[in-house]
Amino acid sequence: MANAVGKGKMVTVLSIDGGGIRGIIPGILLAFLESKLQELDGTNARIADYFDIIAGTSTGGLLTTMLTAPNKDNRPLYAAKDIANFYLEHCPKIFPQSRHKSFVSSVTSLFGSVMGPKYDGKYLRSLMAELLGNLTLKQTLTNVIIPTFDIKLLQPVIFSTNDAKLDDLKNAKLSDACISTSAAPTFLPAHYFETKNTEGKTRSFNLIDGGVSANNPTMMAINQIRKEMMMQKTEIKGIKPLDECKSMLVLSLGTGAAKYEEKYNAAKASKWGLINWMYDNGATPLLDIYFDASSDMVDFHVSTLFQAHESKNNYLRIQDDNLTGDASSLDLATSENMQRLVEIGKELLRKPMSRVNLDTGRFEEIKDKDTNEEALAYFAKLLVEEKKLRQNQ
Repeated sequence: MANAVGKGKMVTVLSIDGGGIRGIIPGILLAFLESKLQELDGTNARIADYFDIIAGTSTGGLLTTMLTAPNKDNRPLYAAKDIANFYLEHCPKIFPQSRHKSFVSSVTSLFGSVMGPKYDGKYLRSLMAELLGNLTLKQTLTNVIIPTFDIKLLQPVIFSTNDAKLDDLKNAKLSDACISTSAAPTFLPAHYFETKNTEGKTRSFNLIDGGVSANNPTMMAINQIRKEMMMQKTEIKGIKPLDECKSMLVLSLGTGAAKYEEKYNAAKASKWGLINWMYDNGATPLLDIYFDASSDMVDFHVSTLFQAHESKNNYLRIQDDNLTGDASSLDLATSENMQRLVEIGKELLRKPMSRVNLDTGRFEEIKDKDTNEEALAYFAKLLVEEKKLRQNQ
């Protein structure tokens, strides 16, 4: 799949979209990838050992942290195989569901969404504090990128391990980064915190969901590589700017999207006012459309970039844009729906590889190509080869 250029000098990137409880889907894909890494490189192999950069937005930021935060043995806090169970255990408490659906509860939910966040976020905050304690960005086991958006400054704030190592004011607690990147408007409250350096200077943050900046953070990860090249005024690992696509292995994982024409249409939306755009029959059209558009545009841009540099096989995007009904929800954390997401993740492994059609913008199956399972198995082989080549240099 990958180009032979730069073997032993490839920059390896993992990117994980936002998507609430649908983070279960990339969790299943990552569990499969890690199992293949272990088959090739031993049972102690973990995702963080093979990627130079792991980027994640919202629920993807939580996954990124689970895979890269160190435990007491300085190994990843979670194995990828534990991600799905983590979601099954904790999501019902992060997104508590009404036991009885009724007209009254629907009206109450609508009123609550208009007057404040749908969920108070207390369980998520306490969970992150318990799991991550005082761990900070610069302690991650590989470089991470976690996008957020500062609602006070009206500009993105991108947390990264590299920046945290250079500036204490950017070295936020991992718990604060996770809570912030997950603070989806209308769902969870915005998050405020401060950082402080050794000189006593402080910086304040007023943050919401990273999906406002980049629901698909793949391009942010690629730009981080470019940023380092510019700052160092040199090549990174022998990479020249025009060869960057040939010298990167990029895996981008989506969290699924509603089937084409499944959720909304012009006839319905033409009658909407402000409230309907924000909340319609339990869904959030404006956020759904914005986040999906953001993810798709990044995939379109990255696909174009790699194809233009004759390196399309160095970029693997796995996404299911045919979710129907409850499965497309960000927060329907019922046992039935979450188990369905587990099955969707497993089914996605068996589906043929897909790639964005640059003419239509649609995500389409590639005829006569491998399944996603086979593609990930081969990607694991490339990652292990890359790691061993580095060790031998």
